[in-house]
Amino acid sequence: MPPHSLLNHRQSFSPYLRSPVLFLTHGLLNPLLWLVEKAGYSERFWRMIGRNLREQVTGGRNFGDYQATVHDVIVCTYPKCGTNWAMQIAYQVSMRGQGEYEHIHEVIPWPDGPGGYAIPLSDDAVRTAVPTGRRIIKTHLEWERVPHSEAARYICVIRDPKDAFVSNYHFVRDALFGPLMPSVATWLTVFLSDDAPFVWATHLNGYWQERHKPNLLIIMFEDMKKDLSQAVRRIADFMDVQLTNREFALVREKSSFAYMKGIDHKFIPPALTPWSSPNRQLMRKGQSGGSAELLSSEQQRAIDTYCKKELQRLHCDFPYDEVWGGARVSH
Repeated sequence: MPPHSLLNHRQSFSPYLRSPVLFLTHGLLNPLLWLVEKAGYSERFWRMIGRNLREQVTGGRNFGDYQATVHDVIVCTYPKCGTNWAMQIAYQVSMRGQGEYEHIHEVIPWPDGPGGYAIPLSDDAVRTAVPTGRRIIKTHLEWERVPHSEAARYICVIRDPKDAFVSNYHFVRDALFGPLMPSVATWLTVFLSDDAPFVWATHLNGYWQERHKPNLLIIMFEDMKKDLSQAVRRIADFMDVQLTNREFALVREKSSFAYMKGIDHKFIPPALTPWSSPNRQLMRKGQSGGSAELLSSEQQRAIDTYCKKELQRLHCDFPYDEVWGGARVSH
């Protein structure tokens, strides 16, 4: 158990509040959103919501004047691209496979996360209790907004934006909007714009341009899926932690999808709104190449086209076609 518990910050909304809000939602808000859609303003409305969410992320919740240190391993991924997976591997490596916690954010700070949700950067108690002296930090911020130090280490996981969108849609629906969640087509228009809460191409470009730095590890989500053992070895080597065979086996076991799915409640965010699903999950499928479950071939191509165009605009030479190429058609 960590030196102090943050569990009280993760309590779900009271059912006494949730029930009347849901009643109001179905009786008033959903019909209003239906009228907004019929009037042709749905896309504009949800892009405004996306802008507001983006402003909340970029408008203050960040590292402040924090100076990264030799102890820091900062996991800096785009949302729904393997963030918790990379955090789990890195934390278990730092703990030599012995990492235990009530919730992941009682041992890992998240400076740009919801206030009071994660252990603060100023609390050094967890790091001093780690046998390797490494402290894992999570962020979704772009490279330019993360504190840089040649002594610190940075891990960025890159994932097919089509798969990231599918995972994001399910997560946002369950964690935020519930019955108010717009259609896939409408949310896709937000994702394929500068109004998205996080812009995929901008995030990737910032880290890709710095990929030659020896203290930045860029790893593909798809490669992690293909060979978890190799991913664990790469991250351990990058963190300069030598694991025994037994420690390696423990880290690998605790980093498997099956294991993490079994402790999903230790990763799941709090009920952020009255519409948050009581049955929300963070570890849903963890698939690679499964975007056809939600997206048509045309929608998949739209994501490919938009992301490639944005990377080109940013003068980014990431080999998109080599890595993800075409749309996946459902079987």
